[in-house]
Amino acid sequence: GFRPSGVSLPMSDSLPLQERFSPRGICFGCGPANPHGLHVRSFPGPDGTVSATWSPAGHHAAFPGILNGGIIGALLDCHSNWTAAWHLMERDRLPAPPCTVTASYAVKLRRPVPMDGEVRLIARVTSSDGDRAHVEATLSVADQICATCTGTFVAVKPDHPAYHRW
Repeated sequence: GFRPSGVSLPMSDSLPLQERFSPRGICFGCGPANPHGLHVRSFPGPDGTVSATWSPAGHHAAFPGILNGGIIGALLDCHSNWTAAWHLMERDRLPAPPCTVTASYAVKLRRPVPMDGEVRLIARVTSSDGDRAHVEATLSVADQICATCTGTFVAVKPDHPAYHRW
């Protein structure tokens, strides 16, 4: 949920990646400090995947009972981005994830996403080299895959405007 900026959070493996490493982040999709955001909360698993659950609200609808496609894209983009950042951190044995941004991503909407249940996001890195990671992700409801995503996420350098965002 929402945490105002400036609130210090304990460093705990039980916290989602966003709250552990970017508690003041304002990203619409995943920033803990954005009071109007989606608050994606991503948790790495022992098998190399990163998962999240999220519950839609009425104002996320495309039409009654069905989740908006732009919201689906934002969920998959942010969750995949954090999956890439986590992977690069682990791969390079860094104390914190590098700040990564989306270079490209493509979403395939396979079926309407009902809003009466919890949305589950699962992502994994398929390959990485240098400053980038390639990620595949799924969005499902009640164990039925509703959307898939592939993307490339890049760790930014000091001259990039997002470099110090976490």
